Amino acid sequence: MPTQGPARAESEEEDEEDDYMNMVIAEPTKPKEKETYTQRRLRKERESEAKGRVKSKAERAADEAAAREAALSKSLLEDPATSSSNKGLAMMAKMGFKPGVALGSKDNIGARLEPVGINMKEDRGGIGLDTEKKRKFREEYENEGNRVKAEEGEYRERVRSEREEARHEGMVAAAMRVAERMDGEAQEEALSRSEGNEADAKKRKISTKPLKQINILWRGLIRQREEKERDRRMRYDLHQSLSRLPTYDDPDEDKEDKRALGKDVVQHTLVEDLEEEDPELDTFKALSPLERLHKLVLHLREEYNYCFFCKYTYPDKEMEGCPGLTEEDHD
Repeated sequence: MPTQGPARAESEEEDEEDDYMNMVIAEPTKPKEKETYTQRRLRKERESEAKGRVKSKAERAADEAAAREAALSKSLLEDPATSSSNKGLAMMAKMGFKPGVALGSKDNIGARLEPVGINMKEDRGGIGLDTEKKRKFREEYENEGNRVKAEEGEYRERVRSEREEARHEGMVAAAMRVAERMDGEAQEEALSRSEGNEADAKKRKISTKPLKQINILWRGLIRQREEKERDRRMRYDLHQSLSRLPTYDDPDEDKEDKRALGKDVVQHTLVEDLEEEDPELDTFKALSPLERLHKLVLHLREEYNYCFFCKYTYPDKEMEGCPGLTEEDHD
């Protein structure tokens, strides 16, 4: 048996030496991190989805509805396999039916080329319930529209009537002032003719008659004016009562100061007249503005030959040239 020579031993020693030129240095591995609860839950969800998750009831219902809609939207005549296995189509084919042609004779113009569509009923209501609901909804919608239109019309009519009534009230107040002025001028003229003294007539310019002796046509204007004057005097007396009595009359006070404070104004009526009830005036105020205006217009025409709408005093009773008694006549 041959013995191992020195050359073989030397080669084995060289093989045992490391080959530093071909050495591969491996990358250091990171220590394994601990998985948190959230990471583990997400990992399990991904694994369960990969394996196959059981769908919920809502998801199954949605898939069924989508599949049903796809099947209903597809014509039976488009699928040859379905058309050959469908007994209904086979019976119609025996009677001469062809795809794209209507049933019956060739003269049947406007006939259906497709079968009647299928409408799936998903609720538990009876047949015709949807039609009844639509009818009720349509009636409610129409009634609501009519109600809104009626309310709009009523609102516009109410606003128009309120504006017209306010305008007529303004005309009544203007006619009252004209009647009062012309009546005062007539009384002054009568006094000046009877006494022949203009100074005495000026002194008697302010009437001291009770309210109930004033003409009912402009009595309300006088009463309203006296009530405002009474309220003003009461406020003034209340202010003066902080330093002196309201009945105090200062003899050293100038006439100009008295005139400025309203002390020289002769009161038209007493306070008792304002406190008393006036049924005649209440009845007159209860009339509509047009009725009160008509009475004032007639009074001015009959007593002074004056037309309120023409703003002119005619020379005689005939009042020739006046269009009429109403405002519409003067348009």
